[in-house]
Amino acid sequence: MFKPVNSRVNYPEMEQEVLRFWQDQSIFKKSVESREGNEQFTIFEGPPTANGKPGIHHVLARVFKDILPRYKTMQGYYTPRKAGWDTHGLPVELEVEKELGLKSKPDIEAYGVAEFNAKCREGVLKYIDDWNDLTKRIGYWTDLDHPYMTFDNDYIESCWWILKQLWDKNYIYKGYRVTPHCPRCSTSLSSHEVAQGYKEDTDDPSVFVKFKLTKDSIEELASSGIRNFLPAYLLAWTTTPWTLPGNTALAIAAADEYVIAEVEVGERKEQLILAKARLDEAITDPYEITGTLTGKQLAGLKYEPLFNPAKVSFDVMRFSDASDAKTNLEEVKRSDKPKDWTYPVIPGDFVTMDDGTGIVHIAPAFGEADYQAGQQNGLYFIQPVDLSGKMTVSIPWLEEDSDIKGKFVKGADPRILTDLQERDLLYRSERIKHTYPFCWRCNTPLLYYAKSSWYIKTTAVKDALIKNNERINWYPEHIKKGRFGDWLENNVDWAVSRERYWGTPLPVWQCDVCGAQECVGGTQELKGKRLDQTDGAMKLLTDELDLHRPYVDDIAFGCKQCSGTMHRVPEVIDCWFDSGAMPLSQWHYPFDNDTIRQDGRFPADFICEAVDQTRGWFYSLHAISTLLFDEPSYRNVICLGLILDSKGEKMSKSKKNIVEPWAMVDKYGADPLRWYMYTSTTPGNVRRFAEDGIKEVSRKFLMTLWNTYSFFVMYANIDNFEPGKGGAFTQYRSDLDKWILSELHQLTHDITQGLDNYDPTTAGRKAEGFVDALSNWYIRQSRRRFWKSESDMDKLAAYETLYECLVTLSKLMAPFVPFIAEEIYQNLVLSLDTDAPESVHLTDFPKANTSLIDEKLSVHTRTAMKVASLGRSARSKAGIKVRQPLAKVILNIRSEEMQQGLIKLAPQVLNELNVKSIDFIDDGNDVIDKEGYATTSEGELVVALTTNVSQELADEGMARELVHRIQNMRKSAGFEIADHILTYYQGNDDVKRVMDGHNDYVKQETLSAELNAGPPSEEAYVQSYKIQDTEVILAVKRQK
Repeated sequence: MFKPVNSRVNYPEMEQEVLRFWQDQSIFKKSVESREGNEQFTIFEGPPTANGKPGIHHVLARVFKDILPRYKTMQGYYTPRKAGWDTHGLPVELEVEKELGLKSKPDIEAYGVAEFNAKCREGVLKYIDDWNDLTKRIGYWTDLDHPYMTFDNDYIESCWWILKQLWDKNYIYKGYRVTPHCPRCSTSLSSHEVAQGYKEDTDDPSVFVKFKLTKDSIEELASSGIRNFLPAYLLAWTTTPWTLPGNTALAIAAADEYVIAEVEVGERKEQLILAKARLDEAITDPYEITGTLTGKQLAGLKYEPLFNPAKVSFDVMRFSDASDAKTNLEEVKRSDKPKDWTYPVIPGDFVTMDDGTGIVHIAPAFGEADYQAGQQNGLYFIQPVDLSGKMTVSIPWLEEDSDIKGKFVKGADPRILTDLQERDLLYRSERIKHTYPFCWRCNTPLLYYAKSSWYIKTTAVKDALIKNNERINWYPEHIKKGRFGDWLENNVDWAVSRERYWGTPLPVWQCDVCGAQECVGGTQELKGKRLDQTDGAMKLLTDELDLHRPYVDDIAFGCKQCSGTMHRVPEVIDCWFDSGAMPLSQWHYPFDNDTIRQDGRFPADFICEAVDQTRGWFYSLHAISTLLFDEPSYRNVICLGLILDSKGEKMSKSKKNIVEPWAMVDKYGADPLRWYMYTSTTPGNVRRFAEDGIKEVSRKFLMTLWNTYSFFVMYANIDNFEPGKGGAFTQYRSDLDKWILSELHQLTHDITQGLDNYDPTTAGRKAEGFVDALSNWYIRQSRRRFWKSESDMDKLAAYETLYECLVTLSKLMAPFVPFIAEEIYQNLVLSLDTDAPESVHLTDFPKANTSLIDEKLSVHTRTAMKVASLGRSARSKAGIKVRQPLAKVILNIRSEEMQQGLIKLAPQVLNELNVKSIDFIDDGNDVIDKEGYATTSEGELVVALTTNVSQELADEGMARELVHRIQNMRKSAGFEIADHILTYYQGNDDVKRVMDGHNDYVKQETLSAELNAGPPSEEAYVQSYKIQDTEVILAVKRQK
């Protein structure tokens, strides 16, 4: 006997029982250990940060990461999984700052770096229990007891080793260049961090600024149509007015055509020079073109500064050697400053005609192209903004309450524009919506800021990055050459240093006398130095030193080059470097586990995260492994699309559209949520999360599967069926049995192929199709085989066939819906065979027996199913119930082979359509729109039903209606399915004729021992109906 199964399953309750079983019996551990020694399948866990609660997007990633290891384990691979936590970086620091009420780096240093980092260590694990609980609850199997932590000393030491290898290859350097900078966090960001913070529809000024030509430059343009009696300006466009105090040049496109436009502005006229291609977009007043010239003719002209350093107390520097690629910035001392400041017009190949005026304002302190132009042209360099994003200069002619000094850059914009307007240097100003980068963690607008930072020279291995990407299988495939490939093609050096506190310290020490630098690759190497006798040194020598700031900053040692002392530089490293180092650092490579590149632990066979990680973790993994080993870090990657709300909007607390994962799991269960994630859309697509979608997949697929399982258990228990105890039943299998087993093995092949191709969605949808066919065709067609009283070989064949389907399905579905699969397996297999593996997840994944796949039978049955579907549609259009038998179905199938196949399957078609016979015709027009036929068609297939109902057919139809009503009454009266009953009926002569004429049929279908005409006994359950315009009173009573 099988455990009885309630057809109304409560998934959350069922799953809790399964979770207890897994926990009590250590099933995950056993699943890994049982395959130890076999070929390894390696997965890398992208480390989340546990300083916040997990969201629904984390569930998406985790269920996709879970399916392949489960599948590969069942295939026999040794598949250990190690959890990990990303514990460093800005996300953690900002959370602690908020908790402590700190606003800036000075606040942190006043609070104490040691105390602040202690809070960070504590805070990063704040929600780890929430993460672990949800991870277990959704059935994501990974080793949560021995995770890697990026703040562990061993992990940090491995990161140091990697950095030392890169240092020795000359891949690490310190450079003064423009880098993305967050003024709130006061630190540089890497290009892949910047890529995660772009915001569309950012509102900014769009201003057209006039730069006044010098008199000498006006004279140079005399032959080009300029008029020396009118003021003349170069017109440039910008969306960042706060950078204008740093302007020291204007750039033009040398080969493009420019114009001198005499513009009427109110009652005055002025001359504006701009690109001809941008004239109509830029100029909004009446104008007349008085001259044309090329950009080359403009190059070398001079204009007056908007903010003259002779009047404004700027700290001015200048690029001293234009031919040297190094910075070579020299201060322009006050005695060297010219009395009459002018700035040049220079050519720039970055100038386009896509927007603006064709003249670009150059501020070398802000912008990579600007900085390079400064190097190449020996420009002045003015930095009017500090690292916190505040203006450092005062404009002497402004009133104190309208000065810009101390203002945040965005707050300075209006004051700068007002000043330019008053000095007649602003042509026009408006607002624009455009894309702008913000800090990915604190949401502050970024500045592109010239400063000193440490870089990893990833551009030196650009070709290798691209070459190694060719060895990776991307799902979806377009990511390889598209989003990820484009990122690699446009690769820039990795700004790896952060001017922060809680992170892996950059292991570079610098001499305080000669400036010599040394990179340290581990604690043993550090112990071998001539250490200063400090408290930190003593702890280092006794392995008690925390490698974080400020403790590691206490380590100093003698310089090899001179008598000076080496001190560590203050920076920590990008937390994305931490996560990208996890393939090695999680094993403390190479200090321990130095064989991971030989024993299957590197590279990964599979990783999976969201598409934004193409510029995050996917990139950092790829960059580090290419820099170190010139090989990829992973072989296969599923790149998940972003998850939005049901309206297609990004989820956010402000919009109140956040989906709480626990609420979904508690309400619907983990398996329905998992199945929805797998099958609602392909992995790479953007997905709209909708609760109705979970309900739909639960109703259409999981409930269908569950009801099939429930149906089998109910009838098998009634008949005391024991699998394999019926002897040689195979020869008694019908075409219907052979067909569903053929479909089962085809499904096994398709799911195997889908998962081998990292495509769970297609595999899952194949399973949906099979379960629908199993329930709505095989069981519907076989119901009478299970229902009949006698236990013959046909009935046994049906039981054995359905049992095989369900047990195989439990194994096929185990990687997808591990809870339901376990429940079915435990009841159908373990309850009978105590020697079987104790969990479905310890079994082998099914293998398709291709000899049992009958493609012809499959095609014929699919056609029969299509005929039935079209026939039901024809009945519906004609208003004829399916319970009313009809005389004939007529088909215009021309293929002789298909006709023969359908003739062989005729009992199934006739049973499904409730018709007596099947005929074939050559021309569908013979029945379409003809009286006496109900027709429908699809493509070349026409299905027609005869609609004339004889008295005999009408009586049979009433008999079926009576059976339907009696069956419903059995349920309403609370009878068990195997209970035999007494049935009473009252009605006119038509009812009596039908009951007499179909007595055996009604008894058999309703398990009625008697059909009694007349009033029922008092205990009977009574209902009255109107059937075919005839009043009928029915009563049922359980037989004692």
